[in-house]
Amino acid sequence: MTDVPVVSGRDVIRALERLGYYVRRQKGSHVRLYHEARPPVTVTTAKTVKRGTLKNILRSAGIDVDEFVGLLKC
Repeated sequence: MTDVPVVSGRDVIRALERLGYYVRRQKGSHVRLYHEARPPVTVTTAKTVKRGTLKNILRSAGIDVDEFVGLLKC
């Protein structure tokens, strides 16, 4: 299993959009993403997302770290 990378909030949003999530709303520095078949997730637009926070976002989205790293490389 790959270690959780340190990435920006915008990179996280881009990767989740490749998975089929779409931005429904934004309030301040937090973006709410929705998907037809997966639970919604909230992502910060900070320059860096802490590893623990990213791990919780991925857990909520139902994807693992390896799949997320693959989405980043697309």
